[in-house]
Amino acid sequence: MIEVSGVTHVYGEGTQARTVLQDVDVQLPERRVAVVGANGSGKSTFARLVNGLVLPTRGTVTVDGLDTRKDGRAVRRTVGFCFTNPDAQIVMPTVREDIAFGLRRRRDLSKAEVAARVDEVLRRFELADHADHPAHLLSGGQKQLLALASVLVTEPSVLVLDEPTTLLDLRNTHRVAGFVQSLDQQVVLVTHDLDLVDSFDRVLVFDEGRLVHDGRPSEAVAHYRALMR
Repeated sequence: MIEVSGVTHVYGEGTQARTVLQDVDVQLPERRVAVVGANGSGKSTFARLVNGLVLPTRGTVTVDGLDTRKDGRAVRRTVGFCFTNPDAQIVMPTVREDIAFGLRRRRDLSKAEVAARVDEVLRRFELADHADHPAHLLSGGQKQLLALASVLVTEPSVLVLDEPTTLLDLRNTHRVAGFVQSLDQQVVLVTHDLDLVDSFDRVLVFDEGRLVHDGRPSEAVAHYRALMR
C-alpha cells in the first residue's frame, strides 16, 4: 500500500522557493489509481514521490512499509516508473538489450533465466518481431510499449505512469491503455486523458499543489471539469 503522510514539497530556496505540494495525506490500497490536474498542479511531483525520484520536504511517503527517504533502493525495486517520453528511458541499442538492461544486477538469475524472462516480455508486449531492431527507430507506440516492458521485466509490485499516452495517436493510446488494464501490478496513472480513468478504482484531483478531490472516476472528473471552468 502507498501511504503519503503530511507531505509538503518545496522546490528552491529563499526568494526562489516554490511550494508544489502542500499537506497531502492519502492512503492508496486500490489496484488502479489515477491522478489528474492542470499543468503545474503538483500531480507529476506526487508521482515522483511514490518511487523516491523526489523526496518530500516535510512528511513521509511509504510503499509497502518502505520509506522513500530511508529505503530508497528497496523502494525503486518495488516501484517501477515510466516517463511521458519513452526516449528518456531507452538506454540500449536494441529492443532485446534494452529490456535485459533492467536485469543486469540480478545475481540470482542465470543467463538462461534472464533470456527466458526477456523473451516472455517481448511476446507479451508484441515486440518479439522487433527484438533485434534499433530501439530508437521504433514507432511512438512501440517505444512506449518497450518502456513498459523494460520496467515490468524487473517485476515491480507497483507501476507509476506519468502521462504515458501524451505523445501517442488514438490507436496507440488504446493499445497502451489495454496493456495497462491487463497488468497485475498496482498502477498509479498520471494523465490528462480523462477517458482513460473511467475504469479506475479511484481518482485523485490536484489543484495548485493540493489534493482537492478523492473519489470515484465520475465524481472526480466532474469535479475537475468544474475546476477548469
